[in-house]
Amino acid sequence: MFSNEIYQLSYQALILILILSGPPILISMVLGLLVAIFQAATQIQEQTLSFTVKLFATIFTIIALGGWLSQEVLQFTNTIFSGIPKWNM
Repeated sequence: MFSNEIYQLSYQALILILILSGPPILISMVLGLLVAIFQAATQIQEQTLSFTVKLFATIFTIIALGGWLSQEVLQFTNTIFSGIPKWNM
């Protein structure tokens, strides 16, 4: 019984990681593609341009979604801590 609950919590943790890392990765990927197209069209070969845009996009995405991200982590943490009394043997 206890190992089944560990497997379930591990699965939920992995899904939570995928959900929380999705928006910054997707926005960074889209902006990286747009910068690459811009660089190809204008023949600008500055390598730090793409990195800088993706870095700031990721930071701003985390700032904008910080409340939601922390709420999801807090909810998962509460789920784990509320299950501790019934796991105690």
